Amino acid sequence: MTSNTGHCKIVDCTIRDGGLVNNWDFSVEFVQDLYRWLNEAGVDYMEIGYKNSPKLLKGADSAGPWRFLDDKFLREVIPQKGETKLSALCDVGRVDENDILPREESLLDLIRVACYIQDVDKALRLVELFRQRGYETTLNIMALSNVMENQLIEAFKAIADSPVDIVYIVDSYGSLLPDDVNYLVDQFQKYLPNKRLGAHMHNNLQMAFANTLLAAGKGVELLDASVYGMGRAAGNCPTELLVAKLKNPKYEVRPVLQMIEKHMIPLREKEEWGYIIPYMITGLLDEHPRSAMALRNSPDKDKAVDFYDRLMTVETVRS
Repeated sequence: MTSNTGHCKIVDCTIRDGGLVNNWDFSVEFVQDLYRWLNEAGVDYMEIGYKNSPKLLKGADSAGPWRFLDDKFLREVIPQKGETKLSALCDVGRVDENDILPREESLLDLIRVACYIQDVDKALRLVELFRQRGYETTLNIMALSNVMENQLIEAFKAIADSPVDIVYIVDSYGSLLPDDVNYLVDQFQKYLPNKRLGAHMHNNLQMAFANTLLAAGKGVELLDASVYGMGRAAGNCPTELLVAKLKNPKYEVRPVLQMIEKHMIPLREKEEWGYIIPYMITGLLDEHPRSAMALRNSPDKDKAVDFYDRLMTVETVRS
């Protein structure tokens, strides 16, 4: 399965997706160490946060600086760029286009635009703008497991005619199985033959690594991951596994292990992410993990049977 992966590039999302776990409360030292070690590991991109606009989001004051990247601050954090490119993600409706500098004035190389299926047109307008400003771009359609096929095919028509560089298959709820990923990659390749593809998998069913490798073997190029799997709820495909298993001599796992030993193990003592039963349950039901996250923040955090019964009752009522 890993024999045909020389075309792949790794996008490490530890700061951006991992920030959903700790409200982006990473120290500058943490981020600098991560960048240095990802660079040594040969990782292609580091997603250093969100490029959303504070004025368009509630709770901006309480979040760490990686929630709303400031270009001047970024230059202080990364005074010397290495081979690893820098990426940021923005959400449709949460970014003021005037806050995005031309690429030559920014440390960022790649801007990724995330949206739900109904906002693909708005996302593509942003993509066009960011391309004009010189950035590499991706379109990340979230919650694909909940998208009707006719909606997806309609969206493909607009995407095919757009200037976007890379289109992402995103398993927001961690509910996709390998057969699903196989089918989705086939569909994306059929309708978007001239676009490069990316994959972003969550680990609710412990499938993130397997699904990512499957996508890679089918020609998907950009592979999202995070160190020690740190990401919202059940987390992501672990960077260290991709670095160790993809067939590319430039990748080196030892620097990622240094990051894990120095920063991730202590952080995991304070913050929770990864495969945990309530997240498994929302993954099984193809649901956003917000209800499981709320449970894990309550005194009943380990009452998985009650949680399961409650969600199953809601499912029955829905159907």
